[in-house]
Amino acid sequence: MRLRRRLVRKKGNDMGITAAQVKELRDKTNAGFMDCKTALKESGGDIQQAVDILRKKGMAIAEKKAGRRATEGVVASCIGEGGTAGVLIEVNCETDFVARNSHFKELAERLAGAIVAAGKPAERAEDLPPGCREWITEGVAKLGENIVFRRSVKFELDGPGLIASYIHLGSRVGVLVEVGCGSDEASGSEVFKELVKDITLQIASASPVYITREQVPPDVIEKEREIYKSQMEGKPEHVIEKIIEGKLGKFYREVCLLDQIFIRPPSDKTVAGLIETKEKEIARPIEVRRFARFQVGEEL
Repeated sequence: MRLRRRLVRKKGNDMGITAAQVKELRDKTNAGFMDCKTALKESGGDIQQAVDILRKKGMAIAEKKAGRRATEGVVASCIGEGGTAGVLIEVNCETDFVARNSHFKELAERLAGAIVAAGKPAERAEDLPPGCREWITEGVAKLGENIVFRRSVKFELDGPGLIASYIHLGSRVGVLVEVGCGSDEASGSEVFKELVKDITLQIASASPVYITREQVPPDVIEKEREIYKSQMEGKPEHVIEKIIEGKLGKFYREVCLLDQIFIRPPSDKTVAGLIETKEKEIARPIEVRRFARFQVGEEL
């Protein structure tokens, strides 16, 4: 009889957890149905206590998985209101399967948004705004893989212009750019906005390293010269120098944004030429001030 009473009591406790409570807890934590139900039983139906139970469980899972390699992932961005600030981040996981998961992508976007809202950059996980590391821990618990905040960059607008981003299909490549112009009025024009968009696409597609030739370090140029020269032993010096200058011109067209051929037709126009055309349309000077390009897994 005593055993029977115990069984009845246990069944009664199960019935005390409603579907609405489980749904509420799942909405708050993104945890699985059975995990939520178990946590609610442990907490006696207290939602907040159940959240804490799931978070503690998530912490344990995160610590267990922290040593596992995370080489897949996504690039995400967030642009502040009015295009005055922007953030580009890379978040890594273990497999491409999780990298394509909508919850993982949403986590990366939430982290980028939190950094923009915080008003200061976050170069490491330790620098993330309050609550972000808990989001990562919850993501580990939900997705079952190690999740690593790898890097981020934050731009704040310096003078009239616009900050914009572009995330390429698949979220493995992302771009953040700041482009200045001569007035606030010009920065709001559709011509200028379209140009900025085109520049982000150019950077994503053509992978420039510098904006102008002047930004290429002298030691990089000298190294290129040495390589070209070693390929032409036996040729007259004046011929060698002429060939080297031609090869350097090609090098600049590969690594300098303004020297690159614009990716959209007509194919004979450089990015510098495109900008010059748009300057005439808005009657204001235009300057690419800085950019960042992230690709998942690239060497830092």
